[in-house]
Amino acid sequence: MSNKTDVVINGRPIGPDHPPYLVAELSANHNGSLQKAKDHISLAAKHGADAIKLQTYSADTMTIDCHKPDFVIQGGLWDQRQLYDLYQEASTPYEWHKPLFDHARQQGITCFSTPFDESAVDLLEDLNAPAYKIASFEAVDLPLIRYVAATKKPMIISTGMASQIEMAEALDAARSGGCEQLILLHCISSYPTPSDQYHVRTMSAIAQTFDVVVGLSDHSLDDTAAMAAVALGGCFVEKHFIESRSQTGPDSSFSIEPSELSRLKQNLVNTWQCLGRAGFHRAQVEEKNKQFRRSLYFVADACAGDVITSDMVKKIRPGFGLAPKYLDHVVGQTLAQSVSRGDAVAWQHIVGGGSDQGQE
Repeated sequence: MSNKTDVVINGRPIGPDHPPYLVAELSANHNGSLQKAKDHISLAAKHGADAIKLQTYSADTMTIDCHKPDFVIQGGLWDQRQLYDLYQEASTPYEWHKPLFDHARQQGITCFSTPFDESAVDLLEDLNAPAYKIASFEAVDLPLIRYVAATKKPMIISTGMASQIEMAEALDAARSGGCEQLILLHCISSYPTPSDQYHVRTMSAIAQTFDVVVGLSDHSLDDTAAMAAVALGGCFVEKHFIESRSQTGPDSSFSIEPSELSRLKQNLVNTWQCLGRAGFHRAQVEEKNKQFRRSLYFVADACAGDVITSDMVKKIRPGFGLAPKYLDHVVGQTLAQSVSRGDAVAWQHIVGGGSDQGQE
């Protein structure tokens, strides 16, 4: 039974009471090969991802073919690349989408995508995409968010670079547009992201401020940020995924490999399981070890009617006798029956009993 706060994608509930939802981001890692894209989907399914995510755009829907300085990247991973050329290289052709969605279904893994304009949404609707991701860079494209919201599908919004006001605007656009199932992902739009820049506690602040399911869009190469996010209540983790970083491409340097995906999946599930539920209950696995706590034992033989002295009783292991807190109460009492060395102290050994105090 899903909680009212759960988001459900393709029948899988996502929320605090469920294992973290792990998404392998294909992005540009197909390197221009449809078969390689299919191979990545198969690998993602095999190594524990709950979903594979595509990006749906063309160079022409992203920008224009222009060599003016505004259209040339300055600094960073893609320094001096012309925007149009970069997007042309990195895009997943529209005609690939149906074969990739079909292949994902055959592999038993959910497939959805990030649309970068309204035409991409139309394509994905024709393929019955079960959810939509809004990229950090598009989180300020409120018309696009409203267009996606009109599909009534779950929406995941990355918050990289967004101010609190911009996050609020994006959420308002989604909700007013008809989207009822929303996830916000804390994200640092830097590739890769250094640990000291992640500020994962921000994810908790997002959850408290906006009352939504939260998670992490993770551009690091290890598991630390994602595990921290789950420990802080994150329910959704997204990582760029590649068969091998030796297959160089636009996103390869900040993508994880299959063995790393498997390890991440296990680490996230372990972290979530460790959270358990809050309470002062004794864990079930501890019950058998109660016997190794200290308790009260007679360490000398004595007869009924004898007064119990301090040298007749000790606090020792195992734990089958009365709790050590009753030592002062037991010493000075009269024995109701004979005892021998090694008998666990019980209330029935004492005249007047004290049975109302219970056996501990």
